[in-house]
Amino acid sequence: MAILSLALRRLLSSIPTLLLILAGLFLLLQLAPGDTVDALVAQMGGGDPAMMEQLRRFYGLDASVPVQLARYMWHLVRFDLGYSAIYGKPVIDVILARLPATLLLMGAALSLSFVAGLVLGVVAARRVNKWPDTTISLLGLVFYATPSFWFGLMGIVVFGVYLGWLPTGGFETIGAGFTGLDSALDIARHLVLPTITLAMIYLAIYLRIMRASMLEVLSLDFVRTARAKGLSETWVVIRHVLRNALLPMVTLVGLQAGGMLGGSVVVESVFALPGLGRLAYESVVQRDLNTLLGIAFISHWW
Repeated sequence: MAILSLALRRLLSSIPTLLLILAGLFLLLQLAPGDTVDALVAQMGGGDPAMMEQLRRFYGLDASVPVQLARYMWHLVRFDLGYSAIYGKPVIDVILARLPATLLLMGAALSLSFVAGLVLGVVAARRVNKWPDTTISLLGLVFYATPSFWFGLMGIVVFGVYLGWLPTGGFETIGAGFTGLDSALDIARHLVLPTITLAMIYLAIYLRIMRASMLEVLSLDFVRTARAKGLSETWVVIRHVLRNALLPMVTLVGLQAGGMLGGSVVVESVFALPGLGRLAYESVVQRDLNTLLGIAFISHWW
């Protein structure tokens, strides 16, 4: 009960910060040229000034910026994220339609980076200053320093175009009509390359954290005592070292789970995945302010 009360207080205390971020984002986007109506007219191939003026009045874009901001905040305190002029439906419906793809991608990437980082970190710590440690540390440095979009593009070229093993983009095969298990397997094939691409940078972070944590715990007195009792090295690592070394890594996973949405913007754009990251990018390009602010609002609560 105390934990629930603490979490509730933290959530309530974050609301002013959230409102300031949304107001800043709203004002920042006003500096860009054009508005939602300009994007709509561009999609339609053109329109007369009278129709554009009528659309601006309909969407409330003819009012001053402070009035528009006040209207948006008033809707927001009533948990109304507004209406998307580009998609022609409420923002919450647009976000909910894109949410499953992003959750699948983030869950798969987080699981892969956690497990691979754990295994590689343990191996590097057990072979410290030897060639496995050097190789794993070098790979971690390469994964961390290389932009994720480059991994994605190389994956598309090698495994999608040259070898033809995996799809080059999309969330599922269009027009295939798969159902049940076939549909799940089809989606899994489409997520292989995006998942590996998104997981690379987090894998590098986790393996470094796990290696450092393992080396610290291995030097503690209770580990030497366990060895002095005659326990096997494997049992000492599994029973006494691993669960203590995992604590920093588990904490980091919790902190980075929400931040993955930022990385998914690039990955979803490269692989044309219909997720929140790509929706955020499209909202910026199309000046769909309500949808972009809605994504920022939803991502804050992750």
